[in-house]
This record gives sequence, structure tokens and C-alpha cells, in this order.
Amino acid sequence: MHRILLIDDDAQLGPPLAAYFARFDMALECALRPSTGLDRLRSGGIDAVILDVMLPEMDGFALCRAIRKESDIPIIMLTARGEVMDRVVGLELGADDYVPKPFEPRELVARVQTVLRRRVLTPANTAAPSGPHSGARLTFDGLVIDPVTRHVVRQGEALELTSTEFDLLYLLAASAGKVFGRDDILNHLRGHEAELYTRAVDIVVSRLRKKLEPLDCIKTMRNAGYALALAKVGP
Repeated sequence: MHRILLIDDDAQLGPPLAAYFARFDMALECALRPSTGLDRLRSGGIDAVILDVMLPEMDGFALCRAIRKESDIPIIMLTARGEVMDRVVGLELGADDYVPKPFEPRELVARVQTVLRRRVLTPANTAAPSGPHSGARLTFDGLVIDPVTRHVVRQGEALELTSTEFDLLYLLAASAGKVFGRDDILNHLRGHEAELYTRAVDIVVSRLRKKLEPLDCIKTMRNAGYALALAKVGP
């Protein structure tokens, strides 16, 4: 059973939401304060985090940043409906997804299931490419991507990528040179037909580029999308 941590200071939200999550074989734990949530995360056993933007002690953005310093665990942020900047900032800080408040519990469950599925399944099961080398380690000049362990090594140094960043990199690398449009990338990463919030793709690409430096391997094709431009090593 997956264990999900909700960090939200609304004491009335947790119990009914936990009962709803239990219907989908997920145990939802609740923390009313960021410090409590961080302590619980550090004790282990949590598979994904849901955190509100408006929190005591520190806001959800600062909390997201603190979590990302220690873990690549999937993060879903709860944002005020219509507050696009909240979503942009959350994604820039490393959140994997966002759900506007007020929300339907079924939508939140679906978003959690999506980030968990991306984390559990290897990209070989979710990405477009197929054939004898599907799921095999991808080796480029200065970059190695292992879809089984979900590890990435850049010029001999292991990188810490979020699940979203890894899936984006694998999608581009598995079809190196192919141009992927923003809408195609967004729908692939979200795992369902999402609102065409293409700015989210640009944000994740920007985060990934910074982590891949000094490699300059993700190319922007004007009015088309993104492609990986690296020389492949081996078959």
C-alpha cells in the first residue's frame, strides 16, 4: 500500500480525504505544520507528498524547496484556483504537479496515481520507443541514462532528478534527435489529457537544462518543441 503525506493546516481536510484515499488502496497521513511534515518525511516510508501553498511556519514554496534539497519524492502542490503564478513557481521549485483548490477528491487521487505510476514503471513501459533496445541503458557522449534504476550520470557525476525531470529526459533521449511538441510532452508527463498549460513544459525543461550543465544537449526548435542533441555511444 502506498503511503501519501498531506501537509495542510486545515484540520478538517485530512480525515475525510484519508477515508477516500483508502478506497484506492492508499494510506493518507496528515501533518498540520511543515516542521511536522518534514520530520515525518525524514523517518521514511512515504511515497508521495501533497502540500498546500498557504501554510504556517513557511509557505508551500519554501517547503517544496526544503524537500527538494533532501529528496526527489513526487510532490503535488495545492494552489488557489486561477493563481497561475502559484503553479509556475511551484513547478520551478521542483513540484511534479499541481491541483487547484477547491478540488474534487477523485481528481487528486488521479494525480497522485499518475505520479506514483511514473515513479514505479520504467520509462520503457511508458515512453514511445519500442524494439530490441527498449528499456536498455542509453549512453551518449557525457551522459548515461538507466531506465531500470532511473539513474542519470553526467560526465561521471550522478544527478538527482525529480520523477518528472527523469521522464522528460528519457522521452527525449529514447528518440534522440526527434522534436517533441510542448503539448505532446505535457500530455505524456501528466499521463492524461491535461489543460494545455505549455508553460509547465518550458519550466521543467529549464530545470533539467540547469542540472545537465555543462552539457548543452536539449535544443529548442522554434515554434516546434524540444529535442535531445547528443552523440550516442554504442548501438
